[in-house]
Order: sequence, then structure tokens, then C-alpha cells
Amino acid sequence: MSAKPTPLDSGYTAEFDTVTEKQWEEILTHFTDANIYQTWSYDAVRCGEKNLGHLVLRFDGQVVSVAQVRLVRIPGLGVGAAYLRWGPLWQGWNQEPEPSVFRLALRSLRNEYVCRRGLILRIFPLVYDDNSNFFSDILLQEGYSPVPEESRGRTLVMDISQPLDEVRKKFDQKWRNCLNKSERNNLEVIEGTDDRLFAEFIGLYHALLERKQFQEPNDINEFRMIQQSLTNEYKMRIFLCRENGFNSAGAICAAIGDTGVYIFGATNNEGMKNKGSYLLQWKAIQWMKESGCRYYNLNGINPEKNPGGYHFKAGLSGKNGRDVYYLGRFDCYSNALTAKLALSADALLPSMKKILGKIAAPR
Repeated sequence: MSAKPTPLDSGYTAEFDTVTEKQWEEILTHFTDANIYQTWSYDAVRCGEKNLGHLVLRFDGQVVSVAQVRLVRIPGLGVGAAYLRWGPLWQGWNQEPEPSVFRLALRSLRNEYVCRRGLILRIFPLVYDDNSNFFSDILLQEGYSPVPEESRGRTLVMDISQPLDEVRKKFDQKWRNCLNKSERNNLEVIEGTDDRLFAEFIGLYHALLERKQFQEPNDINEFRMIQQSLTNEYKMRIFLCRENGFNSAGAICAAIGDTGVYIFGATNNEGMKNKGSYLLQWKAIQWMKESGCRYYNLNGINPEKNPGGYHFKAGLSGKNGRDVYYLGRFDCYSNALTAKLALSADALLPSMKKILGKIAAPR
């Protein structure tokens, strides 16, 4: 595909970096596929506000799609990249999804970041692989190519739109038995959004990682800062299970758009016995339904590397869920060699910062 911008269809206009944080958060309320990774706070905390980019796509003056990207410039190389996670957003409430909007959003992003700014664009769209090649064909036609030699993420997505008793009936029988047991154990559930609860959860989480000898997949302290920055409407909810005054299990979830997302979970030895995690998931589903969610994304499964986590999530999903693969990540660029250099250098930056930090640290 040519490195020149491709004209948008008649009636469409694309704006970049014209919205404030307050305007952005209001715009998100119009999309069912809105999610925590597209909130202003998520990328502002991770990379700084000056490194954010925002697309607003309009059709006949009405907003039909938006996307927030994280911008990275590689020092000394004169190249950079734009990263988009779980976007663009293009599915509005109370209307049928229009794939042409998805297409025009992709085109707008390419026109701006690849053609005009000379960046490498890497996106992770919130699209599942349904074996039809429909969305992957759109991506290919608009100049995007799959990231080579990368395994696609897999997750479970639950339908929680039914009445609560119907949702509960469709849990796996053994999972439901554990939930019943937890409800007989006189456990105390504390839930909320404040920093004190987040701090308590972190203690549980680090103990879990140590017990299972897992590497921390996400910087939970970074999520704590994101939580402090989020508006009340978009804050994650922390659930803690206590027995005899001591925390035994915890969960953190988000509920933005029509889909709740399981962000973090943790349990200790006491929680393994009292089945507190089962009770917390049931409480989380109730909260998500109250927040207007119709689906619950359990946010990743890996039966080989984490069989215990998979077993727990599969039982929760039961007959309510679908086992799906994400379509995966896609790149768009004008020069393959430059793209490889920029993406490789960016991948090394976090490690280099840690090394330089240790070198510069006082002894």
C-alpha cells in the first residue's frame, strides 16, 4: 500500500488531539466497547499526558468512532511508534455495529500516524476471531499486517445479561458447589474503590505471586496509580473476602461499556480453604449487572502455563461462556526495516531504564 494518505468516504471527518480529558471521558459513555485501556488515565499514568494521541471520527458531524494511542519516540534513532490497545471504539449503544466505521477508523489512524507522522502503528483491536476472516480482511485491506510469529491471546467471555438465578444455574456444578460452601462459611465481603482497599489487595497479590513463583504479569502499583486518577464513574472495584478479620481472597474488576473485565485476582491458603474467591466472583457479577454490563471478559486463560487459573475461570464461565481467541495484534508502517528497528528498540527501553536506574542509584 502507498505511504500516501487514503481519502475517507464521503461524510466522514477525522480529528486528532482536539479533546480534553473531560470531553474524552464523556465520549466513552457512548460506546459499548469502551474499556479501561481506552480511558485517559490508563495511558496518562503509564506514559504521560504529553504522549497521548486521540482520534475522533465523525460521520455527518456525529461521533462514530474514537481511539486513544500511546506515543513513543526512540531517543537517538529519529523513529517512533504509536500503540493502540483494545481500540478503536466503534460500537454505539442501541444500534447495530457498522463494520464500515471500523474500516474508516483504521484508515484515519493510518493516515495520521503512519503517513503524516512517519510512525509505526501497532494495534490490538478488541475483536475476537470468529473464523470468518471478516475483520482480518478489513485490516489487511487497510494496510495492516499481523504481528509475525506471535501467539494470539485466548479468553472466556460470559453472557451475564440473563437474570442472576439463570446465570448462577449455568456455572459448572463443581464451581457452584464451591460457591454454596463459601456462602455457608460466614465470610465478610468488603468492596469499594478507595486506595486503602487497593493497598490491602496488593498484599494478597504479592503473596500469591510468591507462593506460585509467578512473574508479575502487570505492574499492580501502576494500576493503583491509574485507579487514583480515574473518575469515579470509571474506577475499578476492589473486592476483599475476610475471615475472622483477616483477608483471604481478593479481586479487582472494571465495568465500562457493556463488558466487565477481570483485572486481578488473588487468594491465600485460608482463601483456598474457605472458597472466598468463588464468593467474590459472584459479588462482582452482581455489581457488573447493576452497572449495565451484559458480558464479563475473564481477561485471559492459559491452560498450559496456568492450569489452576484456567480451571477456576472455566468453571465460572460454565454454560454462560464462550472460549475465544483475540484476532491478535497488527502493525502498519511505511518501511519494514525502520519498523523492526523501532519496535525492537522500544521493547528494550524498559529494561534499559531499570539498568540505568540501578547505575544512577546512590550507594
